[in-house]
Amino acid sequence: METLEKVLSEHPFFDDFPEHHLGLIVGCASNVRFEAGQFIFHEGEEANTFYLIRQGKVALQIFSERRGSLTLLTLGEGEILGWSWLFPPHRYKFSARTLEPTRAFAIDGQCLRGKAEHDHDLGYDLLNRFAPVVERALEATRLQLINVYQDR
Repeated sequence: METLEKVLSEHPFFDDFPEHHLGLIVGCASNVRFEAGQFIFHEGEEANTFYLIRQGKVALQIFSERRGSLTLLTLGEGEILGWSWLFPPHRYKFSARTLEPTRAFAIDGQCLRGKAEHDHDLGYDLLNRFAPVVERALEATRLQLINVYQDR
């Protein structure tokens, strides 16, 4: 039987991640499952968790009064879902809905923020790993806005 630390270490997010930092993160992690069509979180809710997708597909969405739900990104195996836990006021900026049954690691952001506060090297490493995740979401939002305003 594989340990949670071993399985977590195999996720691409943790490539070249210091072993002692991985040990800290394991204490904040759990396995979760979601059925197809299930919301993992909604825009505006308190953001205290992020997810490392192991299997399945998740749509990152925003709601538009004019067009309803718009999918910005579709995330799958090996990708990260949720970055709002890092930044005050810790509210999700998007909604996340599964497109098929999905398995993931849920990482407790409150737990991790506390550990990063005590170990600034851990916090710095996490910020460097999350910067591309945030950039990708912003780029997807930019492209979606271009599409919305071109259709006017």
